Amino acid sequence: MACRPEPKKEGEGGMIIWGIFWGAVLGSWFGGYGDFGPFVGGILGFFAGLSLRWAIRSAIRTELQAHATKATAQPTRAPQAAAVAEDQPVAAAPVPQRPVPHAPPPPPTTSDDPRDADDAFWAGELTPQGLPRVPSSAPVANRTDAPAAPRKTTAQPAQPNPLEMAVLAAKSWLLGGNTIVRVGLVILFIGLSFLARYAASAGLLPVEFRLAAVAAVGIALLGVGFRKRTDKPGFALALQGGGVAVMYLTVFAAFRLYGLLPPLWAFGLMIAVCAASCALALLQDSRALAVAAFAGGFAAPILLSTGQGSHVGLFSYYTLLNLAILFIAHKRSWRVLNVVGFVATFGVATAWGALKYVPDHYASTQPFLAGFVLIYLATAILYARNTPTKLGKTVDSMLVFGTPLVGFGLQAGLVQPFELGAAFSALAFAAVYLLTATMLARRAQASWRLLTECFIAIGVGFATLAVPLALDAQWTSAVWALEGAGAFWVGMRQARWMPRAFGLVLQVVAMLAFMGGVDSGGLQVSPLPLANPAFLGAMLIALPALLLAWWLRQPLPHSGSAWAQGYARVEVLLPNPAYLYGFVFWCLAWWLEITRSVPATEANQWPVPVFSDRVAELLGMLAVVLSAALSMLLGLRTHWAVATWPARATIGVLALGWVAQVVDGHRVLTTPAWAVWPIVLALHGWMLWQTDRLQAADAGGPSAQSAPRFGWFHAATAWLVTLLLADCLWSGIGKAELWRTSWAGVVLLVSAIAVLMLLALWAGRGNQPAARAALPWPLNPHAEAYYWLAALPLAVLVFGGALLAAVHSSGHTAPLPYIPLLNPTDLTLALALGSLVFWRRVLLAALPPPARSGGVTGRHALVALALLAFIVINTVWLRVAHHFFGVRWDASALFNSFVVQTGYAILWTLLALSMMVLAHRRAQRPLWLVGAGLLGVVVVKLLVIDLSNAGGAERIIAFIAVGVLMLVVGYFAPLPPKSPPKAAAPAEPAAPPLAPSQPEALP
Repeated sequence: MACRPEPKKEGEGGMIIWGIFWGAVLGSWFGGYGDFGPFVGGILGFFAGLSLRWAIRSAIRTELQAHATKATAQPTRAPQAAAVAEDQPVAAAPVPQRPVPHAPPPPPTTSDDPRDADDAFWAGELTPQGLPRVPSSAPVANRTDAPAAPRKTTAQPAQPNPLEMAVLAAKSWLLGGNTIVRVGLVILFIGLSFLARYAASAGLLPVEFRLAAVAAVGIALLGVGFRKRTDKPGFALALQGGGVAVMYLTVFAAFRLYGLLPPLWAFGLMIAVCAASCALALLQDSRALAVAAFAGGFAAPILLSTGQGSHVGLFSYYTLLNLAILFIAHKRSWRVLNVVGFVATFGVATAWGALKYVPDHYASTQPFLAGFVLIYLATAILYARNTPTKLGKTVDSMLVFGTPLVGFGLQAGLVQPFELGAAFSALAFAAVYLLTATMLARRAQASWRLLTECFIAIGVGFATLAVPLALDAQWTSAVWALEGAGAFWVGMRQARWMPRAFGLVLQVVAMLAFMGGVDSGGLQVSPLPLANPAFLGAMLIALPALLLAWWLRQPLPHSGSAWAQGYARVEVLLPNPAYLYGFVFWCLAWWLEITRSVPATEANQWPVPVFSDRVAELLGMLAVVLSAALSMLLGLRTHWAVATWPARATIGVLALGWVAQVVDGHRVLTTPAWAVWPIVLALHGWMLWQTDRLQAADAGGPSAQSAPRFGWFHAATAWLVTLLLADCLWSGIGKAELWRTSWAGVVLLVSAIAVLMLLALWAGRGNQPAARAALPWPLNPHAEAYYWLAALPLAVLVFGGALLAAVHSSGHTAPLPYIPLLNPTDLTLALALGSLVFWRRVLLAALPPPARSGGVTGRHALVALALLAFIVINTVWLRVAHHFFGVRWDASALFNSFVVQTGYAILWTLLALSMMVLAHRRAQRPLWLVGAGLLGVVVVKLLVIDLSNAGGAERIIAFIAVGVLMLVVGYFAPLPPKSPPKAAAPAEPAAPPLAPSQPEALP
């Protein structure tokens, strides 16, 4: 290869000259400056080229400095570590003990000119490690084990402002390299413009002669530059670039400004200029001259367009230009030329498609678009082949990613009128890129790995895109979920984190797509059981998610990079959520199948549900509980802890099933509920047993510490049993048609009393540690959960229910007659008081007492029970008055009845008598004072209420009865003496006196 005295300046003249050319062309079109239009445009183009060149060189310089600083600051092992790809497992490489000999030079297709490195920076290339490509001519230092000496860092100077940038760019262009040649070219170009304008205005020479003279000058520049290509390459290339610009400008002026050439001739001349320039560029290895030639070639149809041409001719011409670029890419790694062709081709194609395309043009445009995509796909591969680095083949990001994106966008516009056209186009793109990746992978060369992975990613992306373009939401989500699982499996096998992350993201996207496609009401219409989109879609989301959870049980290997380690910290948190996510979709699949509808047999009718609402609710509950049981079996067989977790949620499912059943007006004893509920309850109990067994195995035996953790599930089961028992009793009430009687009002209270008594009798046996240890499961270790956690809400329900029943129940017992104390209301209230007292005694005997049970075992609870008993006894008399004395069951009527008031006076006196006698016998002075207080209330009531019943027999009876009873109290129950001091208290409590003393009997 011939040496060049000024290798770094070879590409600068072409950029500046091309800016002057386009500026002059635009200036000639814009008529605001008259004859000075081309001159003004050329000046603006000159500064535009300068600024663009300066910006590009600044970016290159900054990247080179940053790369050099990083390479110098790193220890000698850094290049070896950097050579490891992101997704490969980290492995230690042996360190050479002596300098490593230089590698052989790259193939002749890779230029030694540092200008080849500039392309990588200004257009944003990718190397296998994301680093800028190092110029091939840069020396490679011998690596040793000695660390590099620290390098002093200096502050970076401030970036210049735009005005300073323009001044610096102009100065650099004029003073760098051959300044005289560049200034001379500018002056010559301006002079030729002035000469042409002057000759035209003065009419000195015919326009043909003037244009021929300008063309002759351009040819002369080309000839002189070509002759000096060996002696002075920089000077020669500058002259040739100026000649090319003059030739393009001359042909354009002859056609557009003066109309001397027909379109076909002008087009042919521009092709000839482009071909000659391209040949000169290849002959002299000049990238800038090639760029100028092809830029003019691509601009020729636009500059010479009359608006009447054929798109077939236009795209045929562009195909020839792109094939020429492909040929040059086979020989040279001129990235800027590839970019010019890519931008011009797809830019013009996009503009034509937006302005001119109609569906009738499809057959004549589809081959050209496919050809353009394949040409630039091959160009990207050739550029990577011709641009090796120490870390692998360089990837041109614009060609690799821009070609499929822009190409598919145009393809989607072409096939828009066709059904599934976009889907098949996406599949075609996926097939092309995956096939290309397969061909590259067969080379088995590590240097092609980054490009291969890019093509794989593009192919997978188009395959993913084809799914929603062809299928509905359910099938789309299913395919995406399977694809995500496949990507995760590939990443797991290859110890690469990015495919695994892509697989997880695809699972989430599949879920969103599926949920967006499910009808708002959950109605799925399909005549096929199980083989319908809703069921299969949900199931094909659930199964990959469960598979991902299985793979994630153990930490998966990765490359060890910073990104991989960050992802690994997130991945270790995903196994349990992934399994629960899959289990939810498993259950959702069965629910969608249960709620499926079949199409109507006649037109204009609604679809017919396969199951009624009642049956669907029961089957859905059964499906979830059975799924949880299967999950429990899986967890037991595989020792997979998270698989046992769904069993803990079955109590909530059963509760929701019961609520839905009650809301719809159905009962447990109706068909088919009576067959489903025993099954689900048995499965629930089995899962509770297995859960406790696993917990005991982990703790080495039944543990008191683990009992509160799972005791709530046992307590909730007792509450559910209470509701189910009440539901069964309501079924009997409904069959006997007793809804408007007191029988129906006490059903829930009776159920709560029964379960509370059962818990107190059954679980109360384990209220002490020694007794509990001898009991079987579930009392050991959950006895406290039953007699305290489960019983406490039931006790509150019994207390509140008894209070409400006592106050509101009238005791209507139809069809049976009302019998005091033997009617459903009075009997239920008596059982309520008895169950509360018995449960409290179980808590008092518990050792140790349950946490926070002092409010139940203390004196306040005893006072509350006494008040409840007092209210219950009073309401018994109200019901007697209502049924036997005809008092209306109304608060106002009952209060205003003298019969009720007389009965209250006698009843309260009897209660006071009972308390005072009992207190006297037990020497309980406080109880006697309570009874005395109640007597005082009776006396006040007689004077305030009963005395107002003038002439009534009730008043007479009340006063006589109360007086007699008070005499009896005074005789049999005088005030007990105060308790003696504790020190003088006898060891055994003295028996109460049989008869009071004379002073106490006669106060």
